[in-house]
Amino acid sequence: MIPAPEAVDLADGRTLDVLLGGATDGTPLVLHHGTPSCATTFEDWHSDCLERGLRLIAVSRPGYASSSRVPGRDVASVTVDIADVLDRLGHGTFVTAGWSGGGPHALACGALLPGCVAGASVAGARMGGDDPDFTAGMAPENVAEFGAALEGEDSLRAFLAANAEPFRTVKAAEIIEAFGGLVPQVDKDVLAEGYAEVLAASMRRALQPGFDGWVDDDLAFVKPWGFQPQDIAVPVTVWQGSLDLMVPFEHGRWLESAIPGATLRLVDGHGHLSLVTAFRSEILDDLVRAAKGQR
Repeated sequence: MIPAPEAVDLADGRTLDVLLGGATDGTPLVLHHGTPSCATTFEDWHSDCLERGLRLIAVSRPGYASSSRVPGRDVASVTVDIADVLDRLGHGTFVTAGWSGGGPHALACGALLPGCVAGASVAGARMGGDDPDFTAGMAPENVAEFGAALEGEDSLRAFLAANAEPFRTVKAAEIIEAFGGLVPQVDKDVLAEGYAEVLAASMRRALQPGFDGWVDDDLAFVKPWGFQPQDIAVPVTVWQGSLDLMVPFEHGRWLESAIPGATLRLVDGHGHLSLVTAFRSEILDDLVRAAKGQR
């Protein structure tokens, strides 16, 4: 049975949207969703985590779904919420993975949370959003979006209002058109084969309260993250597809060079969506092995 997310009230008055699944008594796996999205992105990871003895823990970042907004947050601030959730669940050590916009947030956990023993960035963005090379290889839609983010919150909100409203109500049959030039044929094929329903439902839920989560994610990406890649002392695997038009493969190469001891898995012929669907088992198996190696 696919688990349902729940609202968790924090001591500071905020609410977090949390999805728990997999093996209740298993190794904790903290998963970070993309931009824009929410914890339910990982609903269909439940069985895979259960089979591997992993406890699935996914948290919608502030501003998405029912998670209270935190204006001005940076990437590193995610660790406060993750530490709170892990403490409530009674977990000390954990492994983590982030897909797309979740990649930097997984890396933050690897750098700043002492209980993290291994991490994976899956099609995750690199640091340096103000670097002209940051958008090299991205589809025009993402180039324009990050350009707006660099101009500030007002410009970014105006851009999203003009271009992203369809994602708030998108249906599975509409999502390929909504993505436009962001998806190469290999990603379109994955969507047409059934992943469109999962992704569309997660986006609708994430954006039900508006664009706050998306705005705050983008602004966090283009300013200092609150930690440096060289601060990461745990094993990290960087997964990147050669055909990715949302987060180009050069981002993966940058992360490999910046994170001490990182392992790069550059997968030829895969895009942003096909990578995470085709290699889910390998991503999870890598994390299981890394966790066992730390014990």
